[in-house]
Amino acid sequence: MHFTKARILWVGIPLVLLLVCAAMMLWLNFEPPVFNPVAKATVHAQEHGHQVVTGYTTTTALIETMNVLLHKRGGYMSNDILPPWVFLDNIPNWEFGVLTQIRDLARAMRNDFSRSQTQSTEDLDLAKAEPLFHYDSARWFPPDTEGRYRKAIESTERYLKHLSSPASPEAQFYARADNLADWLAVVEKRLGSLSQRLSASVGQVRLNTDLSGDPGARQSTATPELQTVKTPWTQIDDVFYESRGNAWALVHFLRAMEIDFEGVLRKKNALISFRQIIRELEASLGPLHSPMLLNGSQFGLFANHSLMLANYISRANAAIIDLRKLLQQG
Repeated sequence: MHFTKARILWVGIPLVLLLVCAAMMLWLNFEPPVFNPVAKATVHAQEHGHQVVTGYTTTTALIETMNVLLHKRGGYMSNDILPPWVFLDNIPNWEFGVLTQIRDLARAMRNDFSRSQTQSTEDLDLAKAEPLFHYDSARWFPPDTEGRYRKAIESTERYLKHLSSPASPEAQFYARADNLADWLAVVEKRLGSLSQRLSASVGQVRLNTDLSGDPGARQSTATPELQTVKTPWTQIDDVFYESRGNAWALVHFLRAMEIDFEGVLRKKNALISFRQIIRELEASLGPLHSPMLLNGSQFGLFANHSLMLANYISRANAAIIDLRKLLQQG
């Protein structure tokens, strides 16, 4: 009798733990919903007694996006080493996509948006925040990643406080067409790379266009004229969720910039083009009504979710290219 009970315990306890772990993995595999950055900026200003000025909405969107990354369901997962978090890879890849856009915007704010010209002094708070956002996203050993990101938020909050205060004229946000175009150039490269990686889910033979357009161009080592590009099947979902994370963050940043750069966009007659980019990225965040990520052929029986996402991201990228041309025109 005792032997039977022991066997039940030896088999039952691991089985229960396995079921609990599986249930938690399903619950934690969750992409946060999109929030309204304009409303968040208004609430933030009311709570802190700030005045909403040019750049306030964009800066608040950066802070709130990082807060979501740290405080969403399950918290920040990219550096977790215990089950069930360690078995999850979709959300950590989504986090890395969001973090990529946070880092790009933090760098643009430090180098461009907060400076009137190349010889002007950089904002000290943004100079502290930007490298902290670039801290190792997977580090769990102290100093931990979350602690560094919280310090980055604190520095950005100080910049936001000074930005809204007439007593601190050294803190500025310059909503100019050239600043916006420079940041969009970085976004354009990010989305172009993601589109190519998503499209490679089915495998493609591509012509080498690395030196196209410049007869005097050279590269370090020779590459074949035809290249076969295919994402390993173990990385298809990684690329998919990283792309969704990029798109999720960009929706918030672009919505915020629509407010801060409204005058520039209207003057360039580019407001509709700007909103079209947001629409394409919002469409890429539609809910996935499949228990697993499908990777069918281009015109096969089953869907290919990577190609569907690549379509939206490519359309957004093409719209950004057109928008940058509008912004660069006199």
